[in-house]
Formats: sequence, structure tokens, C-alpha cells
Amino acid sequence: MPIKTQIWTVGSQPSQLSECILPSEQLLEDMIVTAPRLLSEEWMLIGRQESTGLGGRIDLLAIAPDASLVLIELKRDRTPRDVVAQALDYASWVEKLAAEDIAAIYKRYRQGTDLAADFQSYFGLPLDEEALNQSHQIIIVASGLDASTERIVAYLSERDIAINVLCFQVFQQGEQQLISRSWLLDPLETQAIASNTRNDGPSEPWNGEFYCSFGEGATRSWLDAQEFGFICGGGGTWYSKSLKMLAPGDRVWVNIPQQGYVGVGRVTGLATAAADFTVIQNSVDTPVLQAATRGTYHAEHINDPARCEYFVAVEWMQAMPVEHAIKEVGLFGNQNTVCRPTTPKWRWTIERLKERFSLFDRH
Repeated sequence: MPIKTQIWTVGSQPSQLSECILPSEQLLEDMIVTAPRLLSEEWMLIGRQESTGLGGRIDLLAIAPDASLVLIELKRDRTPRDVVAQALDYASWVEKLAAEDIAAIYKRYRQGTDLAADFQSYFGLPLDEEALNQSHQIIIVASGLDASTERIVAYLSERDIAINVLCFQVFQQGEQQLISRSWLLDPLETQAIASNTRNDGPSEPWNGEFYCSFGEGATRSWLDAQEFGFICGGGGTWYSKSLKMLAPGDRVWVNIPQQGYVGVGRVTGLATAAADFTVIQNSVDTPVLQAATRGTYHAEHINDPARCEYFVAVEWMQAMPVEHAIKEVGLFGNQNTVCRPTTPKWRWTIERLKERFSLFDRH
């Protein structure tokens, strides 16, 4: 059913806040540009009202930590058919943007800036030009959602089009107006679809093998992961929520960006916050942050469910030190913590890795 939120005050005599409307959706766009986290904490805005050369202008363009793009279209009182058709049309333009096109868009959005430098500053990651615009999402922003839009978006999503609706509602409390945000679909699923259907070739049925990008460095240590049997991600929901795709029994192949593939293992547990995750140390269950001391694992955010590190227990079938990582031209790479790739490159990568990891199916 269409998204509908109700807000009540808390107290002995709760009262329902009345819903109101913004003067215009232009104000909503201005608010998002002023405070991008109103839209998402996981995206960096890089363009606004950019001409597509197809007779239209995109409302907003953002980039995600894996260098994928996010096309954001405000509904602006258009019919469901019009807004979705327009967004799909613009997405066909976004898909073809090259690295130099994206850099130029950003310079027009923020004059005198550099996309690579600002990406590094915002996400704490280097911008990988090879990964830039390898996938994209379509986000429709609306102040209200009708049943027709919901049906169309759900239909496209079920057919592996990475599309979602972000619905804002405004409420009045005295002289102050409050705004709420609700997603039509789980953003994790939209992110997963985008990461699985990359722009670098045709897709094919998923082969059942999971990919993991392990961010080796000061924050997390591959030596810890080997010793205590885990993979992890954190610092924001974008980095941690894809771990929730994993379930006991899944097989996962671990790649350290810029280094290569270092392990293959069988998942033995569900994604768990650092505060609740334990490992075996000296035959005793020990909190992970007490045992795994080679990395920080966002310990400063241990009480913040959105920013803390999340861990998944893994039984390693075969793992190797970083200096022996398998790195070859043509192997699949992606900055999503976990994904289910559906490109022929992933199938070829698995075939090649099985030759190098001879114990991949060890029980």
C-alpha cells in the first residue's frame, strides 16, 4: 500500500501531529542540496539540474562509496507514468557518462573543486576510475506516494532495475514544521541490484558465489580476520548493511582492493554488531574488540547501530597473507562490502580462483 506516516507526541496525553505540505518541491530540492544527509548519509551530491542533451535536466546526481552513480528525480506533481518514464530516460543518459563527463559535471556543480580529492575526503576512500559509473540507481523523491507509482517501481525492481522511492511527509507542531523520510523498498535491495548489474557487460544468472571487499588497513586487519574467522564492515550503513545478505552455509570469496583475493570461506553466522560479536581466544568466548587488536574496527562508534562495525563469522577453507594475494588482470572487483555479481566476469573470476584456491570446497 502507499507509504503513509503518522506522528504522535509522547506523553500522558499523546496527540497526533497534523500533516501539511511544503510550499513547493523546489524547496525540498533546496533542502536536500543544503543538507544532503536528508537524502542519504551514504551519497555525495555531484550535480544539480544538469542538462542531458535529450531535452531535459536531471534534478540531482550523486555518487556512492563504490563510485556508482545515483540519479535522483523529484516527482514534481507529474503522473506516475511520466515521472518513471522520465527517470528511466535520464538513466539511459547516466549509464553512458564517462569519467571525464562526471568530473566536468562536478566542476559545474562546485566550481574550483576536484572530484577525486573531494571523494577521498568525503568517503575516506580513493576514487577508482575503473569503478566509476559501473552501476547506477534511480531514486524518485516524492512528497506523497500513490498506488500506481508503487506498483510500477516494485515491478521494475523485481526485474532487476535498481529503482526506489524516497517519500517525504511534512507535519506541523506549533510554529515548527517537521519532515519524515520513508523508503518504499529496502535500500539494501536496491543497492544490491545496482552492484550486481554493472555497466561493464551483459548479466547472467547469479552463480551462488558471494563476493566480499575487505578494507585492509588501520581500521580492520586481515590478520585478525584470518586468526579469528570473520569478515566485517562499518563506519556507516552503506558499508555494513550488505553483510546482512549472508547466511550460514554461503560461500564467500574475499578480495582486498588494490591487493587481490586472499581467502575463501563458509559463512557460519549472521551479521552482528561489534558489541555483541565474540570470537574464540585461548578457548574462551571473547568480545571481538578485545581479541582483534590489529585494527580499530570503529570502536568509537560501538554504541551507534548505524556507524559501528558489523561482523560475520566465517570458517576459512583457504586463506593466505596479503603479500600472497591473487591479483590478475580481468578478475572481478567491486567496493561493496558484499555483493552477488551477475556478470560473466564474475563467473570467469570464480573459475580462475578455484584453480588457485584448491581447498575452496573443503568441508
